Amino acid sequence: MGKGHYWWVWGMVLYALVGHIDIGVALMDDEKSMNSSHNYDYGDALAKAILFFEGQRSGKLPSTQRVNWRADSALSDGNLENVNLVGGYYDAGDNVKFGWPMAFTVSLLSWTAIEYESEISSVKQMEYLRSAIRWGSDFILRSHSSPTILFTQLFDFADKYRGSYSGSCPFYCSYSGYQDELLWAASWLYKASGESKYLNYIRNNQGWSQAVSEFSWDNKFVGAQTLLTQEFYEGKKDLGKFKNDAESFICAVMPGSSSLQIRTTPGGLLYIRDNSNLQYATSSTMLLFIFSNILRTNHINGIQCGSTHFTPSQIRAFAKTQVDYILGSNPMKMSYMVGFGSKYPKHLHHRGSSIPSIKVHPGKVGCNDGHSDYYSSTNPNPNVHVGAIVGGPDANDHFNDVRSDYSHSEPTTYINAAFLPSLAALIS
Repeated sequence: MGKGHYWWVWGMVLYALVGHIDIGVALMDDEKSMNSSHNYDYGDALAKAILFFEGQRSGKLPSTQRVNWRADSALSDGNLENVNLVGGYYDAGDNVKFGWPMAFTVSLLSWTAIEYESEISSVKQMEYLRSAIRWGSDFILRSHSSPTILFTQLFDFADKYRGSYSGSCPFYCSYSGYQDELLWAASWLYKASGESKYLNYIRNNQGWSQAVSEFSWDNKFVGAQTLLTQEFYEGKKDLGKFKNDAESFICAVMPGSSSLQIRTTPGGLLYIRDNSNLQYATSSTMLLFIFSNILRTNHINGIQCGSTHFTPSQIRAFAKTQVDYILGSNPMKMSYMVGFGSKYPKHLHHRGSSIPSIKVHPGKVGCNDGHSDYYSSTNPNPNVHVGAIVGGPDANDHFNDVRSDYSHSEPTTYINAAFLPSLAALIS
């Protein structure tokens, strides 16, 4: 599958991105100082981070399944409505599938495949990444119950019925509004098709763009802004607001910036909020890598953040510190990726990992038994969920490896999806 096929994947996931109504640290001075910091086996970390998605699979598992403790599950999803909703990913540690974050997850996986195809192929992980993308996108396609032309009809539907998702949302709501999703979708549709109607849509709604300090399943503004920054440098100078807003994001997270908004922990980790902070640290880091590469490939010597100038190498250097922190260069001297290194979380807030596999314990585990025998147990999880990245440490770099502390010990698909591009960027 060549790069062009990944644009097709983007068309598939746009349904969930914009019309999914019914489912529910010090600043491094230069490149030399970056290279003098700890270097990990980023290819191995990438392979483990991709493997994680096989442990999150729902539905009938394929013969190529590598995570053997996971078995077939939720094989009757959708039967009550005569719709096939089997498959997809369990969102995090509980056995629930949420369309909104799943779409964001598949989007980031697809962006990774496009942005870092050669790096991922060099460590022989592209087929596994394609499989991860396909598992999520096939479910999203099945969730759309009638045949249709996805690219155009779904975007038009989402544009016409703005706000419908937020108005009926019980969980994983889009608190940032719908404008970011529409700009995000239009940006990818333009890059995929080159059709002027999408570029005109972006131009006509440029006023929606906001300077933000996070990139998440809820708030996708800076994702679209980063994509459109490349368009700006390719000659579309009327997209300058998107470039400026993307630069504002970089200035908000770079230590030493006079417009700094996001602080770091004493150990140097970007810290946005306590609940599953690594989702924000990983998504910010991936954009730092991508933005620094946009500057470098367009021969831009950097950006100005008030009185401070940041070169592409400095932006990349800081991004690397975030990756290394997660992999082990932190005050706890542990990896926050399960199975990477010798010290990592052993008590994940994760049902499939914390309860023995049906393959070794075929008897029924009732709800009460699951809670008393496994959830409340101090024993390590019986199933090592290799590649899972937990919510991470608190604001003081401390991490309690406790199963009940879901804010810090629960992995999610969108944490891993956001970490993949950064790992790929560091593969040499």
